[in-house]
Amino acid sequence: MTITLEAIEAEQTKVNEMILAFKKQAATTVFHIAAATITLAPGERYAGLVLGENGEADYHLILLPGDAEDVDWEAAGKWATEHGGVLPNRREQSLLFANLKSEFQPTYYWSGQQHEEESGWAWYQYFGYGSQDDDREGLALRARAVRRLILQ
Repeated sequence: MTITLEAIEAEQTKVNEMILAFKKQAATTVFHIAAATITLAPGERYAGLVLGENGEADYHLILLPGDAEDVDWEAAGKWATEHGGVLPNRREQSLLFANLKSEFQPTYYWSGQQHEEESGWAWYQYFGYGSQDDDREGLALRARAVRRLILQ
């Protein structure tokens, strides 16, 4: 076998690629969360930090006081708006279940998300054991409102 400069350079390229791949897998991920002072109004509860699509801190979630009983999905949304917030989305409901379950009755609460494929249906969460499902928007469930403190 004859050794050529081209063969050596090709092998060197392979070794360089292996070194880069090794460095990437060994690299430490640094996650920065800016310090924040969050003022809560009476009755509000801090639910936690919500991450964005890229995995970075996106916003803080605040649970507002009070709840609505026996409301359909549209009325739940109106109620949340009248109380200075919005219905939580499905991800936010999961966070609320994880961090503030004791603030909820062990029953069904509307989310702010309509079903992606079924017209007239929306998502809800059961705060007894945390499952999420969907049903017709005319169903009478409970509702809680949240507000989002967007990170700048």
